[in-house]
Amino acid sequence: MGLKRRVGFFAGLKYRGGGPMWAWMLHRITGIAMVLFVGTHVFASFFMQQTGSDFATNINIVYESWIFQIVVVFIVIFHGLNGMRIAILDIWPKYQVFQREALWLQWLVFIPIYALTVFILVQRAITGSY
Repeated sequence: MGLKRRVGFFAGLKYRGGGPMWAWMLHRITGIAMVLFVGTHVFASFFMQQTGSDFATNINIVYESWIFQIVVVFIVIFHGLNGMRIAILDIWPKYQVFQREALWLQWLVFIPIYALTVFILVQRAITGSY
């Protein structure tokens, strides 16, 4: 039988889950962001091919900006690495006790990959070699 807890909305907001909770929330946000990005990309591509509209052209201009690409790269790399961390911990449940350590390891892998990618994107933006 389940526990019967009466936790109010504001008491629930005070939850101090720490890093794993923030990773959980960021994983959901990045997943929704990827769905919105792909949906908008398909929408813009359809209108570009079918009508050649200025709206689709403007969306593609936003997609090609290096600032937008930096955000998309963050979303994709974080979501992928976090998903791998979750899958590994689900495959080997005895390592669930090392949740925080796995999260730190994820960030140690994420930061150099993301920093190198941002460096390359900014370098190409400054030199104009897109």
